Amino acid sequence: MSDNWYRVAPAVDIPVKGMRAFSVGGRDVVVCNTPEGLFALGNTCSHAEARMSEGRLRGCRIICPLHGGSFDVRNGAALGSPAVSPLRSYATRVVDGEVEIELGDSPPVS
Repeated sequence: MSDNWYRVAPAVDIPVKGMRAFSVGGRDVVVCNTPEGLFALGNTCSHAEARMSEGRLRGCRIICPLHGGSFDVRNGAALGSPAVSPLRSYATRVVDGEVEIELGDSPPVS
C-alpha cells in the first residue's frame, strides 16, 4: 500500500463476472470483476441510495437492485434511467495478487 492506494482483497476472492463490497478508507466500495478487468465504484446508487453490490453485473454494466438504473463499471457513467448521475469510480490495480484501490485526496462522501 502506498500513498492513497489501499489493499482490499486477494484478486482470486472476487469471482469472475462477480462483485464484492468493501469498506475502504471510510468509503463503501464495490469491486467488479468483468471480462475487461477489475473496476471499483462507489457502492451507493446515485438515484435511490441502494447498495450496488446487491444488484446484478452484466458484462461492464452494473444494475441497481432497487429501480434498475444502470452504470458503466469502467467509469461510473449512468447508462439507464432512472439513474442520471454517475457513480464515483476509483483506479484499480493488482499488485502481487492483491486488488488495490486508489482513493485520491477527496474525503469520503456521506
